[in-house]
Amino acid sequence: MREALAQAAKSRGLTAPNPAVGAVMVQDGQVVATGRHECCGGPHAEAACLENARTLGVDPAACAMYVTLEPCNHHGKTPPCTRAILAAGVKRVYIGCADPNPDVAGNGAAFLRERGVAVAMGLLERECRDMIADFLVWKSTVRPYVQLKLAATLDGRIACRTGHSQWITGQAARRRVHELRARCDAVLVGGQTFRADDPGLDPRLSPSPAWAKNPLAVVLTSQLPPPGAEATLLARRPTQTIFLTDALAADSPAASSLRNLGVRVLAVGEPGKLSLTAALSCLRAEAACHTVLCEGGGRLGLSLLEACLIDEFFLFLAPKILGDELAVPLFSGRRAESMEQALRLRTTATERIGDDLLVTLRPKE
Repeated sequence: MREALAQAAKSRGLTAPNPAVGAVMVQDGQVVATGRHECCGGPHAEAACLENARTLGVDPAACAMYVTLEPCNHHGKTPPCTRAILAAGVKRVYIGCADPNPDVAGNGAAFLRERGVAVAMGLLERECRDMIADFLVWKSTVRPYVQLKLAATLDGRIACRTGHSQWITGQAARRRVHELRARCDAVLVGGQTFRADDPGLDPRLSPSPAWAKNPLAVVLTSQLPPPGAEATLLARRPTQTIFLTDALAADSPAASSLRNLGVRVLAVGEPGKLSLTAALSCLRAEAACHTVLCEGGGRLGLSLLEACLIDEFFLFLAPKILGDELAVPLFSGRRAESMEQALRLRTTATERIGDDLLVTLRPKE
């Protein structure tokens, strides 16, 4: 099942609005075929795995199948995977988690059992549910799946007191960030990050893989750049840039100047007040964004965390210590008087990347 999860991970961010699913065929304790759902409308993981087995000359009837999500039992853009499994003669199927869709949950497993297939459900269930966390968000809300990325020193600082932050992490960690960008539909920052860092917010991978996306650049701010302002986003990719602002700013001369450049300016709040939930819902409804990566710094990140709008948090930790109480902290602005008031997360993965450490966290259930 861990190999099936590894297959699914290759498709993360590329299958919307479908979940990323992986499958493997096992014979005599060895993985002999693999498959994954690569894109919406393409073959599901089970069908891809069965096709891979046939290509390799493997008899599916002599194998067990492991799949991260319950096989579908209905006609959609592709035929039901349950029928394909039966037709191939597979006798044992191990399923990571049930399909969360209430209209089909359990139907695929029940269909196979009723026809003599041995089915086991719940193997590495939490890990498999985490793999489809984006799908769960899309099904249960009107907003995108939101990821937060921050890089910090060991003492929790994201910049020196001067604002200097290049570079906290090493080259390998920075490449991973660009890979995250290439799997999302939009990269989000706040106005302070836009003004201080003049970011490009595009994935810079060399060579660029075939699956890489070119995400939109999104700035959430009530203070729009004035007419004639110079910025990387405005000079290099204005038609791929969105400013989310309040109603007053969206009707200002600065907004008109941005629109003349091809920039989209959208109102997501009353005059002088921005709405995070409206901003995210707007990105999904108006820009077809299913996955958004927030790189907006600790202030925006904390606001999203407090509003329970962060679904996955990538924290890159560098083996560096500033030791300066005036350096910019990872998060600030809350007044917690006891540990019971702390925002709680759960660690789902840790990985060494070069000299740095990547800690992946999710909301605590």
